[in-house]
Amino acid sequence: MKESSLREKAKRKFVRGIYINREYSWLLFNKRVLNQSSDETNPLLERCKFLSIFTSNLDEFFMVRVGSLYNESVSVPDETENKTELTAAKQIDGICTVVRKFYSDRKACYNKLRRELSGSGIKIMRAQELSQKQKEECKRIFKESILPLLTLMVLDAKHPLMQFENMKNYMIYDLEKDGRKVIGVMAASDDLDPLYRIGGGEKVRLIPLEEILRMFGHIAFTGYSMNDSIMVRVTRNADFDTNIGDTDIECDFPEIMKRKVESRAHMNIVRLEVDRDGSKLRDFVLKLLGISERACFTDERFFSYKFLLGIGEYLPPEERARLKYRPFSGAVPYESASSLIDTVFNEDLFLSYPYDSMSAVVDLLEQCAEDERVSSIKITIYRLASHSRIAELLCKASENGKQVTVVIELCARFDEENNMYFAEKLQDAGCTIIYGMENYKVHSKIISVVLKDGEEIRYITHLGTGNYNESTSKQYTDLNIITADQQIGEDAVAFFRNISICNTDFEYDRLLVAPKTLKSGLIKLTDREIEKAKHGKEGYILAKMNSLTDKEMIDKFCEASCAGVKIELIVRGICCLLPGVPGKTENIRVISIVGRFLEHSRVYSFGRGDERIMYISSADLMTRNTDKRVEIAAPVLDRRIADRIERYLRITLSDNVKARELLPDGKYHKTESDGEPLDSQEFFLAEAGGKIRGDLS
Repeated sequence: MKESSLREKAKRKFVRGIYINREYSWLLFNKRVLNQSSDETNPLLERCKFLSIFTSNLDEFFMVRVGSLYNESVSVPDETENKTELTAAKQIDGICTVVRKFYSDRKACYNKLRRELSGSGIKIMRAQELSQKQKEECKRIFKESILPLLTLMVLDAKHPLMQFENMKNYMIYDLEKDGRKVIGVMAASDDLDPLYRIGGGEKVRLIPLEEILRMFGHIAFTGYSMNDSIMVRVTRNADFDTNIGDTDIECDFPEIMKRKVESRAHMNIVRLEVDRDGSKLRDFVLKLLGISERACFTDERFFSYKFLLGIGEYLPPEERARLKYRPFSGAVPYESASSLIDTVFNEDLFLSYPYDSMSAVVDLLEQCAEDERVSSIKITIYRLASHSRIAELLCKASENGKQVTVVIELCARFDEENNMYFAEKLQDAGCTIIYGMENYKVHSKIISVVLKDGEEIRYITHLGTGNYNESTSKQYTDLNIITADQQIGEDAVAFFRNISICNTDFEYDRLLVAPKTLKSGLIKLTDREIEKAKHGKEGYILAKMNSLTDKEMIDKFCEASCAGVKIELIVRGICCLLPGVPGKTENIRVISIVGRFLEHSRVYSFGRGDERIMYISSADLMTRNTDKRVEIAAPVLDRRIADRIERYLRITLSDNVKARELLPDGKYHKTESDGEPLDSQEFFLAEAGGKIRGDLS
């Protein structure tokens, strides 16, 4: 059967009724990321970045999602997922079929970018394009700068096996010496530069590390002749179990997590990448590692495209600036306030990242660290910047005598080590550290400040949709509310109290908190809209999230659609609901935005006008969020802020440049419009009146 027919067959398996398979939907999302690398409305260097992001996304997908499916295929081989009824093995088969096309699509995108980079002054060289003089220069680079950082071994009777590290490039050689054949293995150090500049002149000529290794790597095996060679990279399963059993109760949790993180280096292989097809060495590696051809993919140039992120550094500053997005710093709407604490007592504050700066949250924490009225500060942390001002201020507050409690999630995937580092630093400063709640990940985004003002106890609460990470706040769209509402403040204190005693069975006055009340609260509000529609009134739901996979919520939206409720959804990534299906989801519209910033905010709004009830949330509508994590949805009580959020969503829905609409055929199509082009993110940037940084670096 032809490869195109296999892909179509796989796609048909991934769509069933009103449902789309989660993994397939994610692959469609990542394809939209790849498409941005060929979208000429993006500057050239930004398009290079999208290609790199697409690749790192795919790498993580294989480590985590395919890794998880592999675990399921071994432990529960006959179990099927609850929407398209596919076993884990069938999902892996379909994924490998679809992804194979991605490799050829990526190659076409890269070749186009390479030509355009050449036109802008950067020539990425291939071995066959080098002059003899350039080859000699590359050989010198290899001997002086690369060879000392290579690790070599030969596989023979005494050394029959080796451990291939996750996501590391290896050269495999068919070698011969004095009639004796061996397999040579060369590992490239992570300290090696991905690109080397060669030659002179105005045009920058760069040779990738991979090209140099292919040309000269064999000479490291002194005395051997080379018959054949191949470059390989393995991807290992990174989906380890983070649950802590009763037998671990006496153990040090950070030490347990450290051992689990280290175990990633030895977990089973879920993907092999090679730079050549039809090679006996390829077959040797497949057999050596016990991998099927299904999980083997070919890219003749690169496995990682991270080097594209720094390609602009080889250009003069003015040329680099021309080929990137215009620099932007978020507005600082509350910088004139002498006391943010007193400002919050007068009115709720609203911040929309990255159009507004995170500095208001940082400044508030700094003032709380010094203000004599502040008794305690409590915060949940999921991901922090590597150099975190937030962490520094929490330490400062503790050292100033404030009671500081930090709920830090050590199971935040790929941030475990960073969070362990900050947990130790915060604990050394006197903060009380809580490592989550039982076997629920704490994904909530909340700060609770308790103040004693005379005899009165007052509260300030920050609630957001994104992490307390100064770096990502400049790249992710997130919504934030800082409020002095008494009931929310009391809920926040109760939330941290329940975290500390591992109690999830609690109902709050204003907050919806998973796993107890978040999903049931949203279903209750959906039912309200259904009842309105049944009685001839307008039922309406407007929501924005990263992903929609929770079957119970999907079925409830389907029920609402059948009742006549109009539903508009902005879902950046995975969407397991197929809209526009006659008689089932025909009243549902779904769009996705992939653009300059990562759409990350979550909003759930029910009804219109005076009947509107709106929440911002840390949670997507995924089963892992609604049932298996501690998440918060906070009501937007200030009508002025709710109106701003609704306007933000409506402008996003009107995007006809970056928006892609999910249609009943299961594919995403560019939204059609006869009006002026509208890129919603660029619209918000212009409206925010962002400041252009003085430097262009």
